[in-house]
Amino acid sequence: MTVRIGVEEEFHVVEVGTGLLVPRAAAVLEGLPEQTFTTELQQSTVESNSGVHSSLDGLYSDVIVTRGRLDTAASAHGLAVVAAGTVPLARTADIRPTAGDRYRHMVDEYRMIADEQLICGTHVHVDVPDRDLAVRVMCEVSPWLHVLLALSASSPFWEGADTGYASWRTMLWQRWPTAGPPGCFADAAEYDAAVRCLVDSGVISDAGMIYYDIRPSAHQPTLELRICDACPRAETVVLIAGLFRALVTEARERIAAGGVPACAGRHEWLRAAAWRAARSGLEGNLIDPGTRHEAPAAEVVQSLLRRVAPALEAAGDRHTVRDLAERALATGSAAHRMRRTAAGEGLLACTDMTIAETRGDDHPRPRPVTADPGRITPPERFAAPTHPVRAAWAAGL
Repeated sequence: MTVRIGVEEEFHVVEVGTGLLVPRAAAVLEGLPEQTFTTELQQSTVESNSGVHSSLDGLYSDVIVTRGRLDTAASAHGLAVVAAGTVPLARTADIRPTAGDRYRHMVDEYRMIADEQLICGTHVHVDVPDRDLAVRVMCEVSPWLHVLLALSASSPFWEGADTGYASWRTMLWQRWPTAGPPGCFADAAEYDAAVRCLVDSGVISDAGMIYYDIRPSAHQPTLELRICDACPRAETVVLIAGLFRALVTEARERIAAGGVPACAGRHEWLRAAAWRAARSGLEGNLIDPGTRHEAPAAEVVQSLLRRVAPALEAAGDRHTVRDLAERALATGSAAHRMRRTAAGEGLLACTDMTIAETRGDDHPRPRPVTADPGRITPPERFAAPTHPVRAAWAAGL
């Protein structure tokens, strides 16, 4: 039986004329169904929730339709949505939190951490109906999650400046008190007790503020991946979902067979591996989970593909995932594409590129003549038809 998957995608709302991040999520969400689209902490962010799917093709089609609906809603107001960890042109002072007691508490309690939550991620859910098993699988797959982060890296810029990181979102996200590697737990009861302890400490207000790289869902029988940046290209979302499902499947089978634990309860290197992936993306070295030494990103990605090959084959995903992984390695991370465009054409052109990729367009649309990119001055240094996913890749989307 194929394990089902679903995704949550977060999107920035930007003004088409200037490329600036703006607090106008309410305008985009007006008239859209609440079961699919919702708000986030900041008024500059909207979230979409896919349906539940058995196939990557079904997931891809869902993501494309959902993004199209958001684009249509945003365009009606002179806005656009961007699936990326951060957008190049943003000012923290311009953005306001979404109304509500929970969000108001978060802003009051966490101050600048919440104020600077101008970041977006991709979350993948994989069915694991047994909660005890989900907690054990969480530990087993953790050594490979930084590779998925590298594949998703799309946040090199922060408030008009190059951060030097492929995923600056990761650096911002890890400031929350419950972000990062989750640790190992014997079963769901032990995990839930640890969560209650954190809530009782007063550091977080509820279980929804457990921001680990991976966690068992509190409301669904799933394991949720949370480490990844939002991905401009829908194909990258599908690639990460396929790899994560395969990792979960492989871990479940290894646990059932009584295999040796993958992480052996040592987690200090997992945070280091995530830092390395956030710094380098696909354009440098990653930490190989097998040796815990640095290796070229392409080699580590290939190691992951070999590890999960049987699970990919069983799900019918092997060719799709391999094709998409090879394309990702050939074209580089979204962070790399963003930097290349910014270096040649400026940050506004970089924003246009990510808008186009989010839409699924080959090229950015003509810019309105009223554009005023001068509102933010960047640093001077930036002077096949029957198989939807693979067909889109072949078309170069």
